[in-house]
Amino acid sequence: MFIRCAFFKGQVKPGMEEAFDRHVHENLVPLWTRFPGVLEVRVLRQIESDVSDPTLAMVLSTRYASREDIAIALDSPVRYESREVSKKLFEMFDGSVFHTVFSAEEFALAASS
Repeated sequence: MFIRCAFFKGQVKPGMEEAFDRHVHENLVPLWTRFPGVLEVRVLRQIESDVSDPTLAMVLSTRYASREDIAIALDSPVRYESREVSKKLFEMFDGSVFHTVFSAEEFALAASS
């Protein structure tokens, strides 16, 4: 298993929290479930942990069976739709977003460390 994560580092603009969460759950999550090969989509909000960055506002993750499945998904039209849908999120967010891929074993190890 492989997990592709989008880390939102920063904070949701004041007064925009409900709109931000609604946009994620009503628009982005349903869209990400259409990525070819995706097995699961998860949203983690307001991450508070000894090991995570205190400015981490959200993590969106998608789970795939292989790195090849991720490559296929990232080459699909859904990725371009996702970029358009995400623009509204960026208007409500002060910070940056970065993506990375973990194997499920690496992710479990990192989470337990």
